[in-house]
Amino acid sequence: MVRFAVIGTNWITDRFISAATKVEGFQLTAIYSRTKERAEEFASKHQVHRIFTSLEELAQCEEVDAVYIASPNSFHKKQAILMMKNKKHVLCEKPMASNSSEVKEMIHVAKKEDVLLMEGLKTTALPNFLVLKEHLHKIGTIRRFVTSFCQYSSRYDAYKAGTVLNAFKPEFSNGALMDIGIYCVFPTVAMFGRPNEVKAIGHLLKSGVDGQGSLLLQYDSMEAVIMYSKITDSALPTEIQGEDGSIIIDKIHTPERVHIHYRDGRVEDISAPQDEEAMFDEARVFIEAIQNGEKEVACNKLEYSVETALILEEARRQIGVTYSADLSD
Repeated sequence: MVRFAVIGTNWITDRFISAATKVEGFQLTAIYSRTKERAEEFASKHQVHRIFTSLEELAQCEEVDAVYIASPNSFHKKQAILMMKNKKHVLCEKPMASNSSEVKEMIHVAKKEDVLLMEGLKTTALPNFLVLKEHLHKIGTIRRFVTSFCQYSSRYDAYKAGTVLNAFKPEFSNGALMDIGIYCVFPTVAMFGRPNEVKAIGHLLKSGVDGQGSLLLQYDSMEAVIMYSKITDSALPTEIQGEDGSIIIDKIHTPERVHIHYRDGRVEDISAPQDEEAMFDEARVFIEAIQNGEKEVACNKLEYSVETALILEEARRQIGVTYSADLSD
């Protein structure tokens, strides 16, 4: 069994626990929260008896093997490094950190301490993303990748009413690109690697973060067009255009239906069954890597995290989004 603690007592942690509980080898052992009341409430909900309000005490707990971090983005680096220096494996929610310098520092510590570090980006561990990568060769030379993830935030109405919640606060390294756009950027890197050039435009909110934006990533023989938003919805699918056909993916963040449209008019359904919750495979590959003594997860390589962070960083620079973490590096 891999004994887990969770840092962060929010809805995404609930979803992670729900999915991970179905993975063989997962055992939820401890809950961390800044307040005892919230820790006890969350622990009772998930039938866990060990709680912490001190990160240092959690890091030193010998009954914890791994930690899932789902705190605000600006806390990821410090919390992850503390856990890894105490020999805890870390599954860190996306984005892994505020910028590329922090990501690189986290990776350095993981290697030094000989522990597993993985960015919790669910898409690339899902069956249909793996199927997609296996069938890319069928559409010939790839010329364009067009992907969109636009989801009206449940917190945007409060923002418009004058209440700025954490999702729209730059001090927490938040905003649409970090929260939503990364679901487009990380898979792009996983499929096509580092782009030669990044061009970005976006709409800045008065709080100092981006509400929406678009990226153009230029490669040697193709381009990736990325659209993302937390202030609008979109039903557009994702498309990979090749010289021999195109691949249509229903949702880039959680792909369930994948079809190849060939130039001769044939359509091939290559969709794989998606029977489990979206975060199941993310938890499964992380746990299996620990059990196998691996220090990197193949579908979420650490180099993907670095390249993604570099793209997000450059895009933010062009859009005009700056975090406190950027100024301290």
